[in-house]
Amino acid sequence: MVVPALTLHTRFAVPLAEMRLVPCEQLNQELEALFLSRENAEHRNPMPSHTPQREVFESRFNLFRWPEACVQRLRAFMLEGVAQTVLRTTELTAQDLGGLKFHNHTWFHITRNAGSFVAHNHPMASWSAVYCVRAAAAVPGQRDSGVLRLADPRAGANAYRDPANERLQAEFRLSPLELKLVPGQLVVFPSYVFHDVSPFFGADTRITVATNCWFAE
Repeated sequence: MVVPALTLHTRFAVPLAEMRLVPCEQLNQELEALFLSRENAEHRNPMPSHTPQREVFESRFNLFRWPEACVQRLRAFMLEGVAQTVLRTTELTAQDLGGLKFHNHTWFHITRNAGSFVAHNHPMASWSAVYCVRAAAAVPGQRDSGVLRLADPRAGANAYRDPANERLQAEFRLSPLELKLVPGQLVVFPSYVFHDVSPFFGADTRITVATNCWFAE
């Protein structure tokens, strides 16, 4: 019997893009000082979509409208990361993309001991991104502290498990993707992907910036 050649296709893939800002130390120090100085009622999100936690400060969604130079440098980096992701994952050309209106909601989170964020997605945007300003020191015995977890969107794909699908290769694996962010790291993903942040532990502070982006003609 002649066994025909097998063609293996990768379908239903979820794009995940990553960029690193190097160097990032000076910018992150400026961002951290600015965010901590505005951790107050004036800049707090007045209409959070989730039950607020005392351990997590969420700012208003207008961060990229702030005029400070450090914010505008971050804006350029993050939105360029989103734009590059769009160009790498769609059939749009740079000229096509340049002709679209690029909208965003952007905010920062300051997380302290025991703070976390429940699983959610952003159905009114096409692309989301997270930038790490401060990752905080590791805590012994808390390997999952502050992990950004992206859920596998293939609902029901792991309903039946046996030895023939337990050890799938990485691109086919049926499990969430867990990311331990480091300063200067930007992660871009489709806004439909559910994601959460596991409880953060320790005396340090975790600071991140998130943006949701959408485009219009």
